[in-house]
Amino acid sequence: MNALLEKLRPVAQNTWRIVVGFTFFTHGGQKLFSWFGGTAVDYFSLRGVAGGLECFGGIAIVLGLRTQYVAFVLSGQMAVAYWYQHVGGGGLWHWENGGELAAVYCMTFLVMSVVGGGDFSLDGVMKKRSDT
Repeated sequence: MNALLEKLRPVAQNTWRIVVGFTFFTHGGQKLFSWFGGTAVDYFSLRGVAGGLECFGGIAIVLGLRTQYVAFVLSGQMAVAYWYQHVGGGGLWHWENGGELAAVYCMTFLVMSVVGGGDFSLDGVMKKRSDT
């Protein structure tokens, strides 16, 4: 069983990265362009900056481009969002403030900043080219 799971690790890691990146991208698309049922915000507001990070950071995560650096920044963004938007507006605990998604994204991106984008990412392609 462990050997099978180890063979599936690259597929799982890359699928995880792509799904998380795409869902994060959609949050930015909602804020910046009114896509996916959202409402556009002022680009130069705090929500506009968040939308830019979500939209373009999500694309970078999907592509696996500088995944560890981008994921670290996005983890920080979600930590700030949790404390600023959720704790500041509704209490410390996620069941009080509705901040589950921000907390999960924060930790997901923190882990991604450690494990990287995987073999099937632009980072993986660039690494293979530099190794040859």
